[in-house]
Amino acid sequence: MLYLSTRGHPERRRFSDILLEGLAPDGGLYLPERYPRLEAADLARLRRTYHEQGYAELAFEILRLYIDDIPADDLRALLRRTYTAEVFGTGEIVPLRHLENGLWLEALSNGPTLAFKDMAMQLLGQLFEYELARRGETLNILGATSGDTGSAAEYAMRGKRGIRVFMLSPHGRMSPFQQAQMYSLQDPNIHNLAIEGVFDDCQDIVKAVSADLEFKRRHRIGTVNSINWARLLAQVVYYFAGWIQATERDDERVSFTVPSGNFGNVCAGHIARMMGLPIERLVVATNENDVLDEFFRTGVYRVRGSADTYETSSPSMDISKASNFERFVFDLLGRDAEATRRLFAEELARHGRFDLSAHPAFARAREVFGFASGRSTHADRLATIRDVWQRHAMLIDPHTADGVKVAREHLQPGVPMIVLETALPAKFAATIVEATGREPDRPAHLVGIESLPKRVRVMPADAAQVKAYIAEVCAAD
Repeated sequence: MLYLSTRGHPERRRFSDILLEGLAPDGGLYLPERYPRLEAADLARLRRTYHEQGYAELAFEILRLYIDDIPADDLRALLRRTYTAEVFGTGEIVPLRHLENGLWLEALSNGPTLAFKDMAMQLLGQLFEYELARRGETLNILGATSGDTGSAAEYAMRGKRGIRVFMLSPHGRMSPFQQAQMYSLQDPNIHNLAIEGVFDDCQDIVKAVSADLEFKRRHRIGTVNSINWARLLAQVVYYFAGWIQATERDDERVSFTVPSGNFGNVCAGHIARMMGLPIERLVVATNENDVLDEFFRTGVYRVRGSADTYETSSPSMDISKASNFERFVFDLLGRDAEATRRLFAEELARHGRFDLSAHPAFARAREVFGFASGRSTHADRLATIRDVWQRHAMLIDPHTADGVKVAREHLQPGVPMIVLETALPAKFAATIVEATGREPDRPAHLVGIESLPKRVRVMPADAAQVKAYIAEVCAAD
């Protein structure tokens, strides 16, 4: 399996090469040359695999279709070390919970940091350590987080040999719990940088550093953001697991609603659908930062600046520049790399937007690729959290509430709708108290985490200063 850039760079890469990189050399994102296509017999086999051998073996059967430069026995061993009941709290790994008629929640937040990002990040830690040891190399991971990616990455990479993590987060814009999860880590290979700005400023710095190819190569810069193909690939697996649990026959279709800001989580669903998973609809749920909802409604993709990015009660979705969206647009345009490059490298840079409303491909987003969308507000989140608690005695976090609110607007008779849970409510206690009047429970080992000593450096939104800090740390080590 070879991988190409969405912007047309002529070089083709193997999985292990792009594992340690972020952007392609031309600034594009990596995708496989083709999506493996699963037939009815393959889906039946995957169903048996999950029921008889579990999630890790299901992951192996899917990932081996994309990874052919890691020996099969090694890949299986890595997956078995990753997806365990000890790490994820249940042998099912991603259990499905029935909410109400036609509506299900897929629990993705049972990992170490109580967020769905653990599903991919725990595997990335194993893959990075394995590949670096195989090559005898080191890696400096540079990432940006709006809340959950950072802690998931740091908990997956802490103490890993040959790895340093430099994680950028928007100063003062995460919940106290999210900040404490990251900033309380004292491991010497973890470096937290609180950037004076919003998440998109952090993301822009990561892209700027990655675009400096000389600096990137000299300091061995890699990424764990969802622009990293390996992370996206790991997320494909739980779409299959959700479908298997919600259906009994291999021709039954399901829909998924995915709370989304950066388009990574739902992009994994798009890939699963391209592989042949019987998905009827992929519903994108946004908060007030509704750049994705606007596109799927109108065909206009319009990024917002820092001043126009709202600070909301579902902060991990406070994103107005969806870095994974380029992968879907590439497929939407029939894999036309030049058209994709023109939109993302020229139109966005020049005008901050592009308009596909009159393009023949725009209708295909819904008709061929199954996308729909909706948005949620703070009032919607409170009402949804309160309703789910009062009617079902179940607490959900604000991002999952965005998903439930939008999912209810897109239900279809006879088609199970699965909402992807994004985090446990303990991470957003203030909003839960506002909605229900009660504090959410939290695991015993995380009680009082906000009072732990913090290790973080506040910096301006300046790529040059971030590069200088990375160079300083590397020189000191």
